[in-house]
Amino acid sequence: MTSLSTQVQAAPVGHPAYSQTFPCEPETAEAGRKLVRDALTVWHLDDFADRSELIMSELIANAARHTPCSSIRLVIGRPSARQVRIGVVDRAPSLLPVLSLPDADDESGRGLFLIDAIADRWGYDLHGSGRRVWGKEVWAEILVEDEP
Repeated sequence: MTSLSTQVQAAPVGHPAYSQTFPCEPETAEAGRKLVRDALTVWHLDDFADRSELIMSELIANAARHTPCSSIRLVIGRPSARQVRIGVVDRAPSLLPVLSLPDADDESGRGLFLIDAIADRWGYDLHGSGRRVWGKEVWAEILVEDEP
């Protein structure tokens, strides 16, 4: 597994965001949690780290379990001062996430259900255009400030 070898640094322009590519395997969750925690520390949003780390872990687990991809791109950004967006980009645009309630005795299948419960909003975006869609990003957002 690849590890974080560089410190998280603030983006010089636009909305701040951090991303890094890793193998599409469950063990990547550890690096994903570190990326999230490092970014939130830079943004002075440590209070949101536990929830954000859990979201990243679940998104990675879903990609590793439900896509044939060999690598994924982990993304954490601030689309606005009020939001943090956590996402995982893969190259399996035809395998879209579906929220379903697992049976009580199911041993898995709760990832999106958990994300739906702790995120303020979640969804996916396709990457590419027309017949050249090459991937998707499954993301979740949390609000980090109250509205003025």
